[in-house]
Amino acid sequence: MAVTADPNPETPSRLDALTSTLRGVAARAAEQAKGSALVFAHAPQEAPPFTSAPLRAAAGFDSQEAARLAADGVASIARDCHETGEGVATEIADLGCVNAFPICSEGRVWGVLVVASPSAPSEPVQQIFSSLADSAALRTDHAWLATRNSELEEKLGSPQATNEEPGDEILKLSEALFAQDIELLRSNEKLDSVQKLKSDFIEKMSRELRTPLNGIIEAIISVLAGENENLSEAAKGNLRCALDDGTSFLRTLQNILDLWRIKQGELPVEIQEVNFREVVEEAIFSVQDTIGSKPVKVEKDFDEPLPKIRTDLAKINQVLFLLLDNACKFTTSGSVQIRSSVSEDATLRCEIVDSGIGICADDREFVFEEFFQVDPTTSSTYRGAGLGLTLVRDLLTLMDGEIEMQSEIGRGTHVVFTVPVQPIR
Repeated sequence: MAVTADPNPETPSRLDALTSTLRGVAARAAEQAKGSALVFAHAPQEAPPFTSAPLRAAAGFDSQEAARLAADGVASIARDCHETGEGVATEIADLGCVNAFPICSEGRVWGVLVVASPSAPSEPVQQIFSSLADSAALRTDHAWLATRNSELEEKLGSPQATNEEPGDEILKLSEALFAQDIELLRSNEKLDSVQKLKSDFIEKMSRELRTPLNGIIEAIISVLAGENENLSEAAKGNLRCALDDGTSFLRTLQNILDLWRIKQGELPVEIQEVNFREVVEEAIFSVQDTIGSKPVKVEKDFDEPLPKIRTDLAKINQVLFLLLDNACKFTTSGSVQIRSSVSEDATLRCEIVDSGIGICADDREFVFEEFFQVDPTTSSTYRGAGLGLTLVRDLLTLMDGEIEMQSEIGRGTHVVFTVPVQPIR
């Protein structure tokens, strides 16, 4: 959710575009950071030099009050960045990794972009932040020059104008405005270029890793399926472990690629006829390796009659597998129940209830965040990169669905997701 500081009622309407730009900078920075962003900036009708800059826009907060509290927490960092014109990076409790970027153009520091993220941003992401700050600076400086230009034009046209000096200054300002128009175009091209580079990198990384990994998995399956008496039971066990790890790694790669495609709007919804009973059976079969030798029983309960439906088969299959795999992963003994029904208002409702280790109240609000793990120290025990539930949420959002979770430590987890469908009677 994006919020904006209270606007000055005297701000001219012609500055609305700049205000919109600053909001956009905050929103885009928060999205890239998977966190929050604040923009401290001066109004372009002010004249440099400046002291401290007021909060102009914020994103990634639940309310304006939360944004103001965060602004108070980073005030000293923003002030240092503003005074020195240089970037600042530090850690702040409750905000995480905080980076400040000066909004500076032609030696004039118009403000500061402050970005908070759960972990230190990568070099490409920092480059995006820097480009966003540069774009905000150019637009603010452009508006300031335009304001000065208008003032001089009015002065030149007034009866009191007795020399040509204002006209010379107007010419210089016009040249500066033209140069900044060109620079703004280049800045936008730079942002687009960075975004394309990031997209190409993810696509290439996924392709370059998946191709050899598929070959390795197929080779292991071929050896295990063949009649090779020279292999000891220990060797076969090691190959099975390698197969499990390879398959898990391949799923993680696919999850990363799917998440990226969703964010880029490149993962369309494809409607087709779906037999949800078969989807459930397939998901149960797919998580048998996750259950292994644990005394865990998977039970299913369908609310009859359960009609065939029309929805996106691949995405429903993926959502169900990820939720069921997660439930089986964190259940050491007991049961995992799947309950399904299709309501009269054409909504598929599916509940997955497990008797696993559960999640504490403080962690529940973060479980759908990317790479979040309740206890990172247990990653060797419970494999995974913390992307499954994030992908589930985004896939359901893509299909206009919703998901809810209830859980208690030691008492298991209850997940409910709903998706609008087209019943086939």
